[in-house]
Amino acid sequence: VQHIILVLSGKGGVGKSTISTELALALRHAGKKVGILDVDLCGPSIPRMLRAQGRAVHQCDGGWVPVYVDQEQSICLMSVGFLLENPEEAVVWRGPKKNALIKQFVSDVAWGQLDYLVVDTPPGTSDEHMATVDALRPYGPLGALVVTTPQAVSVGDVRRELTFCRKTGLRVLGVVENMSGFVCPHCAVSRGDLAGGGRAGWDSPGPAPR
Repeated sequence: VQHIILVLSGKGGVGKSTISTELALALRHAGKKVGILDVDLCGPSIPRMLRAQGRAVHQCDGGWVPVYVDQEQSICLMSVGFLLENPEEAVVWRGPKKNALIKQFVSDVAWGQLDYLVVDTPPGTSDEHMATVDALRPYGPLGALVVTTPQAVSVGDVRRELTFCRKTGLRVLGVVENMSGFVCPHCAVSRGDLAGGGRAGWDSPGPAPR
């Protein structure tokens, strides 16, 4: 893997999984081979976003074969959603079992030669995030993309995510302010009425790893 990008967020519902999916698709359209690792074990939504629900994961000599979501096999996906008999089933696991599966997703999946691996993480900064960083670090340079919304309540979460990146040595690639506006369906003009005043709180979040 040439590049590994962890997509982080302090809260759920900010569009982190959507950003992960769109980033992977954009990289594929740029001619790159991309893998998506969905480590949001309690809320795996990437299979639904890529219309890959119900697909099966197979075994090969190199481990699990990820699910390819396009005919060109330029984008592949691994998610706990493929391992559940019922997609509505809740994943009620303790930390050690979650961490073991994350490590297995990294070491026992036959990803092949990838230009980019996009990692969709759970919200917050938990033991699962530490397990993900530790498991991925030997495989390539790590970078982080932090997703937030512009409301003031999200400012502290952005700072906590940046602190997590600093403490774990993750290079911060950028902060995505999602849902900051909308395109009017009548005049097609983009409006920023949803900003909410939170943006000023993280325009200068302090030094972060480069």
